[in-house]
Amino acid sequence: MSVLEIKNLTYYYPDENKPALDEINLSIQEGEFVLLVGGSGSGKSSLVRAMTGLIPEFYGGRIGGTVKLDGEELKDLDRSRVVQRIGMVFQDPENQLVMTSVELELAFGMENLALSVDLMKRRIMEVSSALSIHPFLKESIPQLSGGLKQKVMLASILAMQPDILILDEPTSQLDPVAGEEILTMIRRLNEDNGITVILIEQRLERCFHLADRILFMEQGRIIHNSIEQEETARWAAANKSIFIPPLAKLFAGAGFTRVPMTVKEGRKMLKSVCYNPDVVSFEQKETINSPIINQKEHLLEIDHLWFSYDNGHEVLKDISLTLDPTNFLVIMGENAAGKTTLLKSIRGLLRPSRGKIKIKDREIRELTVEALAGTVGYLAQNPNDYLFQPTVREEIAFTLQNLAIENDSLIEDLLEKFALTRFAGANPRDLSTGERQRVALASILAADPPLIILDEPTRGLDYEMKEILGKLLISLQQEGHAILVVTHDVEFAAEYATEILFLSRGQIVASGSKNVMLSRSTFYSSQIGKLFYQIDDSIVTLQDGEKALKRYLSKREE
Repeated sequence: MSVLEIKNLTYYYPDENKPALDEINLSIQEGEFVLLVGGSGSGKSSLVRAMTGLIPEFYGGRIGGTVKLDGEELKDLDRSRVVQRIGMVFQDPENQLVMTSVELELAFGMENLALSVDLMKRRIMEVSSALSIHPFLKESIPQLSGGLKQKVMLASILAMQPDILILDEPTSQLDPVAGEEILTMIRRLNEDNGITVILIEQRLERCFHLADRILFMEQGRIIHNSIEQEETARWAAANKSIFIPPLAKLFAGAGFTRVPMTVKEGRKMLKSVCYNPDVVSFEQKETINSPIINQKEHLLEIDHLWFSYDNGHEVLKDISLTLDPTNFLVIMGENAAGKTTLLKSIRGLLRPSRGKIKIKDREIRELTVEALAGTVGYLAQNPNDYLFQPTVREEIAFTLQNLAIENDSLIEDLLEKFALTRFAGANPRDLSTGERQRVALASILAADPPLIILDEPTRGLDYEMKEILGKLLISLQQEGHAILVVTHDVEFAAEYATEILFLSRGQIVASGSKNVMLSRSTFYSSQIGKLFYQIDDSIVTLQDGEKALKRYLSKREE
């Protein structure tokens, strides 16, 4: 039985001549788990907005075709009925959270459904326990980390118990453990409770194997629609699509008839072709992969740093580290570990309780706001915090204006580098999350700061834009910039970092070269790293995996 049926759907946002959705025809069955895949701006978010009636009811614009819920046109249904049937979690939790505390937020949707107090209390207990947010029920939402906000938003929708659950990148700000747990829980709700799930997710290694059906979108159209995961992976590989998990890409690209969907399946296949692979020891890898560091000049020095909020809660505990020009350091750890607090302290937005932070051998409290802004480029988790100019071009130009620099060619260069040229005259707040992220990052890099600090920069970015970002950061690193990134994106860290530092409960628990930190890790490892675990621990990237697999296959043929 179709719960959602879309026929000949075409949609234009206000003042746009190019359709965001172009002749979409789609039928979603009750109890399906559907994964929407595609690049930033491909139409994924627009499609799910149309499924909920937000397009055109909220966004305006021009629309053609029909969207039906349970056989009735969505536009003819009472809004309360739609809300009872469909729950949606948006890309940006900040745009959806409306109450001051976690508990009030969880109750808000149920209050609108006129549920009894006793029933609301029970559901709050259930969802807060399931998502591990029970200890934060009385907390102020603005004080929560991005990951916790994302959990709260998901919990508030689950508490309403919708029959259709639409999720627009629900794990983008979650650590690997929490992300895996939530997607597994959603799959369990789908299987056990019959909830229909429509998921948009950029980190395909987390969810490709969970879907009953996979849809690929491009330029507002559905270009591939399949219920067969392996067939989809082969199609993506044959069409040189970047929207395919590393594991599937490795085997499909090597010409295997069967394409594994899980690491367990992949390891069985890999072991069947291995021919005495050389395992690189940790000692060897440390020598091979450790970057050459000039110990005489530290760009950033942090000495026994402590930070506590006004309520006395210690967020950072005795942090000491150095960062040199050409370092590319990634900081990882669970949600609420203190990562963002550390970045804000480096940027001078928070004053440490104890300890010192030096940039170019000067304590940051001695630096003027202008000097600090010209030295440290900082991109926070929420790109909306940066965007206030009427157009994308003016947003980037504003940074140069503050520095009294006139350089139109640099603006055009940044627009091109970040694939923003076609949005140059658009209002940045009208763009997708990934597009807004690129605008904010381009604005920061216009100042050419020696130290570049990025908090979850891959949030909302598709594979293609992550590759562009990674290569850009590598080029900046090679030019002498120091790069400091906080991310939950293990695949990005594996591909581009030179060193990784793990933070837990405000303390540094481990640090070293990326191969040492990511290999043999139970949770913080790339999909390729998990595949080669105890087979060749030196391998954590797709490129190295492709070389190794090619070597194993050639030896097998000898």
